[in-house]
Amino acid sequence: MNKKEEIQNRLSALRDRMAIAGGDLCLITDNNPHISEYIGDYYKLREFFSGFTGSAGNLVVGIKEAWLFTDGRYFVQAEKELHGSGISLMKSGTKGVPSLIDFIKEQAGIISETEQRKAVVLTDGTLLKCSDGLSLGSHKCISLRDDFDPSADIWTGRPEKINAPIFPLDISYAGEKATSKIDRIKEELRKKECEYTVIASLEDIAWILNLRGGDIPCTPVFEAFLIIGRELILFVNEASLSENVVKSLQEAKVLTQSYDSIYDCLRNLDCSRKETVLTDKSSVNYRILSSLPEGAVKYGRDPVPGMRAVKNDTEIRHLKSVHEDDGLCVTRLMYRIKTSVKNNEVITEADAADYIDRLRADIPDYVSPSFPTISAAGANAAMMHYAFDRVHCSDIVKGSMYLVDSGGQYMRGTTDVTRTFAAGEVSEEQRSAYTLTLKGVLALSDAVFLKGMSGYGLDILARQFLWREGIDYRSGTGHGVGYLLNVHEGPNAFRYRYIPGVSDYCELEPGMVTTDEPGVYEEGKFGLRIENELLCVNAFENEYGEFLKFETLTLVPYDKDLILAELLTEHEKELINEYHRKVYDAHAKHLSGAELEFLKEYTSRL
Repeated sequence: MNKKEEIQNRLSALRDRMAIAGGDLCLITDNNPHISEYIGDYYKLREFFSGFTGSAGNLVVGIKEAWLFTDGRYFVQAEKELHGSGISLMKSGTKGVPSLIDFIKEQAGIISETEQRKAVVLTDGTLLKCSDGLSLGSHKCISLRDDFDPSADIWTGRPEKINAPIFPLDISYAGEKATSKIDRIKEELRKKECEYTVIASLEDIAWILNLRGGDIPCTPVFEAFLIIGRELILFVNEASLSENVVKSLQEAKVLTQSYDSIYDCLRNLDCSRKETVLTDKSSVNYRILSSLPEGAVKYGRDPVPGMRAVKNDTEIRHLKSVHEDDGLCVTRLMYRIKTSVKNNEVITEADAADYIDRLRADIPDYVSPSFPTISAAGANAAMMHYAFDRVHCSDIVKGSMYLVDSGGQYMRGTTDVTRTFAAGEVSEEQRSAYTLTLKGVLALSDAVFLKGMSGYGLDILARQFLWREGIDYRSGTGHGVGYLLNVHEGPNAFRYRYIPGVSDYCELEPGMVTTDEPGVYEEGKFGLRIENELLCVNAFENEYGEFLKFETLTLVPYDKDLILAELLTEHEKELINEYHRKVYDAHAKHLSGAELEFLKEYTSRL
């Protein structure tokens, strides 16, 4: 039986269970109970039932049809992986395609009008974002059943949950004690006149408690919920707690209970007054909401992400240090790619990925990759989140471009960097696209702006040169980056499109780290991206207010073989020259021989 037949059989079995439950539609999200971007294999229900392996996407299954919703990063990949499955691809964000929730409401409306009853929508409430559950549950045509497990009796051999050991992050890395962070959160609760808040975000919990884990590959977090209020209670797999972690929690006056007891605890929460549990609809699951006592909920923004996003002086010092080590790894990969192609040596996407991963692993405080390395040769790079097949991966051949998007988790922080390299001589079209992309990188990184600005106002700086040529990329320009946490973290980001409840407004503040990563993706032809991490810092202050700017943390050469100097202004050339001087100063002392000569050549003045 091939993969497509397996998917069809799984959907058929699911429809049988839907019929028994009286369901018309089944929503299968790509979430875990913490609404995390990256999830463990245990929670990959959407992938199991659709065959689509991208990290973002939701599946709606009807009695006869099924639809997969995903964003522009995955359109090419999804079309390939869904082919022959009978599942229709819904390209989120494109003209004529409704949002996931609006689509379900439309389908429910059709059923309701046809059969003169409410449409029954089945889902697992622990895997449904609270805001989505509220929207669906309140619709006049929908009867929402949030106690349905789509995988029951179908997903045999389901992977086990990972319960990796939890370890403390020393104050020499964290820069602030857990007790201090907890006090800051309690102060925000007092301002909002709330007694409690329920923290479900794994990166928030890890940050608050100065703990890290390994329950999600590439993301050093652990599965847990945290109640902050009269008491501090951590709901966690207690077998994962070492003696040092128990001591750390005791010092912070944090009690522990079993992970699964969170919902019973919420049902019995002693709330002395109404609207006293601060609840962020975007960061908790629907079951948490439905478990809270009636009238206890007060909707509001979780204060923790904004605190977590602003790196303290200790974290910033470590980040600057680790970006030197990490950038050296990518620079050495650049040398390896260029020399291998020049010498007609076969080097595959897997070879290149293994090489950069090995280099990072040799750094003393390395923990893991920050995400699986994207290693894409030629037209494969047109898929933003391409994943190579180790058995059938492509060679990096002359006359093409090679894209590598990779990063590491270190005790000194998290890195994320993308570079595109020319493998020999490439076309004028590719060099032009690269140079226009680079101009966008430079424009954003060189911005000076008044405090109060968000990434929505700055995104156009990176897109402007591509937009003038009628080119765009179907993603935001940049995302926040955690500190030994999630490589994609909010609330800071560079986006031009505002989506309430999904990508809310966030004022940029000194200490925030955000990526700057425009690109060009021509399906079937080529793809390219350039990505640096930017640290927001103070610029100056005058009668107009406080001005901010960015400092580039990433230290890897741009590929001069891909730059069309005639498309650059003198100021842009000087920005490149100044950046390359910093790259050379950071790495020259660690290189010798041919690698050092290579660095000199690719960081020389334009």
